[in-house]
Amino acid sequence: MIWIERLSLFSAWDFISLACYILGWLWIGWRIENPSKSRPSVSLLMADFRREWMKEMVTRSPRIFDSQVISSLRQATAFFASATMLALGAGLALIGNTEQLAGVAQDLALGQTPDFVWEIKILLVLAALTNAFLAFVWSHRLFGYCSVLMAAVPNEPSDPRAYPRAQQAAEINITAARSFNRGLRATYFSLAGLAWLVGAEALILATVITLAVLYRREFISRSRRILMQSEPKITAPTKM
Repeated sequence: MIWIERLSLFSAWDFISLACYILGWLWIGWRIENPSKSRPSVSLLMADFRREWMKEMVTRSPRIFDSQVISSLRQATAFFASATMLALGAGLALIGNTEQLAGVAQDLALGQTPDFVWEIKILLVLAALTNAFLAFVWSHRLFGYCSVLMAAVPNEPSDPRAYPRAQQAAEINITAARSFNRGLRATYFSLAGLAWLVGAEALILATVITLAVLYRREFISRSRRILMQSEPKITAPTKM
């Protein structure tokens, strides 16, 4: 009965906006990772380039360049994991001090809101940040696996184990990138979730904007058009 009474503090629009938020998050993730064959996403196009990278690595000597690239990828995942951990700590501290949010709400003429409502809205953001943190940590570990597999690729391209090992490294690399992208999407939606502090309508608007940004970057961006080129256009340098 206590929970029923507490849920009554939320309006129908709050539940509608929360449903739009969750469904939008799930839909864009599925759409990016399972695009149509006629319109691949940037993530899917980059997966093919990751496979090409590992094939080229087999014949590259020395492989210092490859080790530097995989190291930079691991550093990126470590940075985002640390950032989300700090954000989680700040969010947990805010839950214990909702009076500040209540004061801001009064300044914005949002009326009196029970502390329980603020806590639930903050928990939504923390849930998204937790999802992002776990995705970044797993991505960091997978890139570590990939570096080990890369080291296991024989130096001789004629070795029968060379290309199968490179293929394994490529698939682990793709899986790590997929987890990293999921972490980024969770970060985007955690920012969208902050709009719920203002109101249900703001959450719906923030969700739509987040979906539009993600869809544009994956399906109609200039970077995608460049990746879609079968042979990159190279302009010959002009003679001075």
